[in-house]
Amino acid sequence: MQLVIERRLASDYPVLDVRLHPVLRRAYAARGVRDDAELALTLDRLMPVGTLEGVDAAVALILRHRDRRIMVVGDFDADGATSTALIVRCLRAWGFASVDFLVPNRFEFGYGLTPEIVGLAAERAPSLIITVDNGISSNAGVDAARARGIQVIITDHHLPGAQLPAADVIVNPNVPGSRFGSRALAGVGVAFYVMAAVRREIDSRGRVVMPPVTDFLDLVALGTVADLVPLDPNNRVLVAQGLRRIRAGRAVHGIRALLEIGKRSVPDVTAADLGFTIGPRLNAAGRLDDMSIGIRCLLADTEAEALTLATRLDALNSERREIEAKMQGAALAAVQGLRHPDEEAVEGGRARHGVVLFDAAWHQGVVGLVASRIKDRIRRPVIAFARAGDGSLRGSARSVAGIHIRDVLDGIAARHPELISRFGGHAMAAGMTLEEGHLESFARAFDEEVARWRDPRIAANRVETDGELSSDEIALETAQALREGGPWGQAFPEPCFDGVFAVKNARFVGEKHLKMWVTSGDGERSFDAIAFNFKGADETPKMPDGEVRLVYRLDINEYRGERRLQLLVDHVLP
Repeated sequence: MQLVIERRLASDYPVLDVRLHPVLRRAYAARGVRDDAELALTLDRLMPVGTLEGVDAAVALILRHRDRRIMVVGDFDADGATSTALIVRCLRAWGFASVDFLVPNRFEFGYGLTPEIVGLAAERAPSLIITVDNGISSNAGVDAARARGIQVIITDHHLPGAQLPAADVIVNPNVPGSRFGSRALAGVGVAFYVMAAVRREIDSRGRVVMPPVTDFLDLVALGTVADLVPLDPNNRVLVAQGLRRIRAGRAVHGIRALLEIGKRSVPDVTAADLGFTIGPRLNAAGRLDDMSIGIRCLLADTEAEALTLATRLDALNSERREIEAKMQGAALAAVQGLRHPDEEAVEGGRARHGVVLFDAAWHQGVVGLVASRIKDRIRRPVIAFARAGDGSLRGSARSVAGIHIRDVLDGIAARHPELISRFGGHAMAAGMTLEEGHLESFARAFDEEVARWRDPRIAANRVETDGELSSDEIALETAQALREGGPWGQAFPEPCFDGVFAVKNARFVGEKHLKMWVTSGDGERSFDAIAFNFKGADETPKMPDGEVRLVYRLDINEYRGERRLQLLVDHVLP
């Protein structure tokens, strides 16, 4: 599919502070920033703790169990791991008698607070279960806990089903009727608000406790970025403040160890480092093994323990990459003959609005990554399935702009109630379970439902950029200004640009990365450029030569104390 460049509009940016770098001002304006106050990322800009519905009731219940056993039940991804570590660290530091955690092994228990997980938790005799980053769809699990006399607080950010579970307290900005100002909180963001409210109540009772809840913002930043939630103004404050702690060397040992393993400079860490260096290593534990490894890394009290666990996570991530590469090759072969509905028919290619993939050999912990990679390639919603071992299939869905994937699944469940056993998620990602015999019928239903959602005004093959830069603007100073202007992330994307360059030299490094030396269109300056993962699993791409249009970001390459400008190339176009 030939990509089409669409440039973000940046009107009215003269209202922003003239002291900002002009390229940064333009980027802010194109992201809807209309006031300098929106750029203030201090803690006083956070939405007040008491405005999140349910936090006061959660605080009262948590404090009633201060001298009893509290069990935190997390999810098996980076958001769940950071949420779990956050609550465990806070309550232990604040003198709670017994705080433990449990995270379900996805291959044995599936997702959420299931009755089976409750049975496992009950062996440790908790009086209170607090879910983090899950639970809003766990009706049966909550019933099982309450039948055993265990009280339940649900903290979650996922979209609820038709009926809320009968928990003692629910804290979720996405439940019907919530008036909280940010529905974009990650699971760790919800957990942070609950802990901030607990600390506030403890302080009001005159008890001296250490440390303050803000000491855990490094965990909040990591979970927020890794979960790809939109970086609205509230989330940008949480991430910016967490990054500030990390850069100052005040992060937990686990985060510092994972940055060291990933060869990232702590003083210069960015949101992208959290998302692309730490996030995948944490997630690898939940995908291939047991997320308790990742949680223990974030809870480690010594540098040595953290480094040992981070090394294990790094090995799991390498194994995950190998598995994913094989699965991705099979998936790409399966979609080779597909065409997009916007395109004219070509040699028997079939138009599909939504694509369903399955291979009996696929690893269920990695199908989400495969769905994401194929979605990026074919630019339409994708669900990848793997066998769960009990006659059912577990699938992970990834979507594109304008198509709310959780609502798509809800529509299928309403029209074909026999197809999906269970599902949950949010706009861009979801998970589900169905019987293997229903796969073909589900694939047809998914294609039809996505077609109902698809907006023909949104081009599937568009690539948004912030326009062209002059030769003088492509500079180390600009790259530094953009780096400091973050955090960038989901719904507040890192600025990228497009322009015509002449390729003077090109070669592959590390087998699949394209290293280039390019000259600007006016011929005045030359730049170092690299396109990571240019050579895909299914192809040997044509080596660029002559003039090309690059879609790129500005980066600072630091080597042996020297800082140089580098273009990070996302797309090489004719």
